[in-house]
Amino acid sequence: MALRINDQVPNFAAETDQGAIHFHDWIGEGWAILFSHPKDFTPVCTTEFGAVAQLAPEWAKRGTKVIGVSVDGVEAHKKWKSDIEGFAGTAAGFPIIADEDLSVSKAFDMLPAEAYLPDGRTAAHTATVRSVFIVGPDKKLKLSMTYPMSVGRNFAEVLRALDALQLTFNVPLATPANWTVGQDVIVALALSDDQAREKYGAIDIKLPYLRTTRSPK
Repeated sequence: MALRINDQVPNFAAETDQGAIHFHDWIGEGWAILFSHPKDFTPVCTTEFGAVAQLAPEWAKRGTKVIGVSVDGVEAHKKWKSDIEGFAGTAAGFPIIADEDLSVSKAFDMLPAEAYLPDGRTAAHTATVRSVFIVGPDKKLKLSMTYPMSVGRNFAEVLRALDALQLTFNVPLATPANWTVGQDVIVALALSDDQAREKYGAIDIKLPYLRTTRSPK
């Protein structure tokens, strides 16, 4: 069954290069990002893991844990991390899930139920394991993105989306196209004009259904 926005994410148990985890317990009370890769020691994935490592202060600032998943084993992950850290010039402090049985990839609907790892496999056999999942403190899926193998992910966009999700979490606001932190936000249609002014102060009515206000601090 497809995993959709606002579905509770699977609460799986898994081995990582940093030990065993239960996903919901590992998330705790904050935000989490799970980003997946089809194989260790592949070029695009190495640049992406490096980018995530370099953003460690940004994840921490946002109270967000990050965790990778690749369909290789723990020992391969540990060896690959030395390549990642050498390339990125920084420590890769996040865990990487060893999804050798594909259980996590299938639970998150990245692979069909009948998928398996053939002998002599290449990254192409698990090509759709190239996704990003942002999970809220309520353990529900807030956003997902899936990329082809030839396109490296833009983690600046992942950060931007995370900022927007955190700003609008459980409040009647939304963000417009290309929004970045500090720009005006959209008032949800659930509020009348008077309710919006009472809650947020001045509003700019651009259209009856499009009203903006200053972004809350």
